Amino acid sequence: MATKQILLTQEDHDKLVQELEYLKTTRRQEIAEKIKEARSFGDLSENAEYDEAKNEQGIVEARIAEIEVTLKNVKVVDESEINTEHVSIGNTVVIEDESGKTITFSLVGSSGIDLKSMKISDESPIGKACMGKTVGTVVDVEAPAGVKRYTIKEITITKNNAEGND
Repeated sequence: MATKQILLTQEDHDKLVQELEYLKTTRRQEIAEKIKEARSFGDLSENAEYDEAKNEQGIVEARIAEIEVTLKNVKVVDESEINTEHVSIGNTVVIEDESGKTITFSLVGSSGIDLKSMKISDESPIGKACMGKTVGTVVDVEAPAGVKRYTIKEITITKNNAEGND
């Protein structure tokens, strides 16, 4: 089975590399110290600190593995190729529903998601529906509450480190 390519901006790629480095060095060392300390408390069968440290270790190792798989399958989007003709990762998009309500979001790769900042994935229902489309295109988005129809009103290039949306 072919592994799916993951699209990321350079900024999101760099954040993942930094997180991986932190987890492999600092976090692993911190957890190893917790495990060592918990072992010193004696009987491991009833040692909550040891169980907690081992559980934390498992979570960190799973995250390391997840990041490594992501980085092996990543394609960094060339920001010089991002344009406002078609919706792609690196764009900020304004859509309008049938009642006239607008939603503004930035389209990011799956590891750049930040819903508070309205950074949504190209794999989300809205992201998938808008990818490759142009201004004026009507898209149908499958949502738990049913299909919603939106019109793409504006496509701009997302400014790095921008606070919120324009």
